[in-house]
Amino acid sequence: MNNKEQFKRIINLFASMVIVTLFTLAFSEVWNNSYNEIMEDPFWKNGNILLVLIYAVLYVFVSSFFGAFHLGYYTELSLIGSQVIGTLATNTVSFVIISLIGRGRLSVRPMISLTLFEFCILVLWVYVFSALFAWLYPPRRMIIVYGNKNAADLIRKMGKRGDKYVICEAVSCEESFEEICSRIDEYEAVIINDIPHDLRSEILKYCLEKSIRVYINPKISDIIIRGADDFNMFDTPLLLNRNSGLKFEQKLTKRILDLLMALAAFVIALPFMIITAIAIKAYDGGPVFYRQKRLTTGGREFYVYKFRSMIVGAEKKSGAVLAKENDKRITPVGKLIRKIRFDELPQLINIIKGDMSFVGPRPERPEIAAKYEQTMPEFKYRLKTKAGLTGYAQVMGKYNTTPYDKLKMDLMYIERQSLLLDLRIMLMTVKIVFTPSATEGVKEKKARKEK
Repeated sequence: MNNKEQFKRIINLFASMVIVTLFTLAFSEVWNNSYNEIMEDPFWKNGNILLVLIYAVLYVFVSSFFGAFHLGYYTELSLIGSQVIGTLATNTVSFVIISLIGRGRLSVRPMISLTLFEFCILVLWVYVFSALFAWLYPPRRMIIVYGNKNAADLIRKMGKRGDKYVICEAVSCEESFEEICSRIDEYEAVIINDIPHDLRSEILKYCLEKSIRVYINPKISDIIIRGADDFNMFDTPLLLNRNSGLKFEQKLTKRILDLLMALAAFVIALPFMIITAIAIKAYDGGPVFYRQKRLTTGGREFYVYKFRSMIVGAEKKSGAVLAKENDKRITPVGKLIRKIRFDELPQLINIIKGDMSFVGPRPERPEIAAKYEQTMPEFKYRLKTKAGLTGYAQVMGKYNTTPYDKLKMDLMYIERQSLLLDLRIMLMTVKIVFTPSATEGVKEKKARKEK
């Protein structure tokens, strides 16, 4: 099995080299025949090689941020989306570099042609190598060991990736350890979902001994431990959880970057904000903006600004509830601006004011946070860092992801936050703008339950 997994990495590396090579050769052709030959001072051999290498490195670096080479892990559509964004970003930056080298305006048509050609190549690449992976690596036959909490939701989610996982059996943690192990032996992998710590520890040791793959649905304590540092006290290994968040200089740097980026983004977004405001006003004549009380660091309350996407007075009868699937309170204009995230643009003002950061847990309403804390006391841990315009839970989950799963993802961010992680999340946010499923509302039954 280990050799098989190593072979998978080799295939992935080979597939990545194929598309990088094809893109690099295509760019080289465009540069040499459409740009360099019309320069007043053309590049010589080494200069051409250097520019082509810069293109290749830029493409690999940018696309990797979006997981564009993770064949066999992401779905085909997700891979295509990642590749498209990586290609667009790479070609845009490359054209800027070429224009600077040319010391004047150059035609963008060759770069557009290159981009369209690469789009065709990347689609073909994704489907060919995804089919190869599916043929070489059929879905794993798995067993799930579950505890008191219902594992049906996790089974349903993994069932959506039938190309990777087939859950053949479920066994309760109330069975004997010997019985559980004997049934685990029949499968390629095991999923552990909310079982007692002692039993989980024994199963992990058993699977380590047998080299059986294990998927664990983590508890809150597991996520906190993941943020720990390793060190030794003489000959005793210890884990240290500092629980203090970012250092002073990191907080200062993050605030400066937030302020600069928010000001720049506000200027760029202003025309789109004006168009959005006109559309909202023209639809029903109601107010363009609305403000809502939210929570940030340490439970401090502030007013968040958004474009109004619902009918006027949407919560007079219902009170504070989450948006449902096909929510009748959302206007046609509101559906569009929610889909493309334009309703969030006024929050750039909150970032400039210092109430929010670009990256952090999404700010929750005090009433809803209080209800969540009744069943999830750990929900208040999200307030250990400043609220954000986007966050780990937003790029990895969906709008209809359960509050408990969102909490765990927010805590994953809090325990491992860094400026590099912030950059990755901001780049991933660009991708989810083009992923309609990320904007789904909660199911109506769930929304009523969380009132």
